[in-house]
Amino acid sequence: MKTALFSALLLGLGLAAASLAAAESWTGNYTDKKYLNGKAVFQLNILEEGDTISVDFDAVYNDGHGCAPQGNGPARIADRNTLKFTFTDSAGNSGTGTIKRDASGVLISIKPGRIADRKCTVFYRENIRLHPAQ
Repeated sequence: MKTALFSALLLGLGLAAASLAAAESWTGNYTDKKYLNGKAVFQLNILEEGDTISVDFDAVYNDGHGCAPQGNGPARIADRNTLKFTFTDSAGNSGTGTIKRDASGVLISIKPGRIADRKCTVFYRENIRLHPAQ
């Protein structure tokens, strides 16, 4: 009886842990369709496959003018609700970033380190609030 109860308890804990791990996956698509006071769109995709996490993002002015960077790079988990990543964009800029989960989506902060095209850096800011893409 004690063995059966202990086995059932372990099975229940294992299922709960697996369920919690699945619920905390970083995979998702996020966007701000009114970025830069409604003048631009910013999109972020996070893909978690096993122990590998990658991010890719793009931003563009609604009227198509100027730079439209597409960036990507590897990410790592800094803590339960934070990713740190490095990136290179389509204009040759590169740098680091942080993504934090919050109740309504994520906050992304992007810091260019190497700037090849300054026009693209207008899209790179601190605490950009993104919501799950619809």
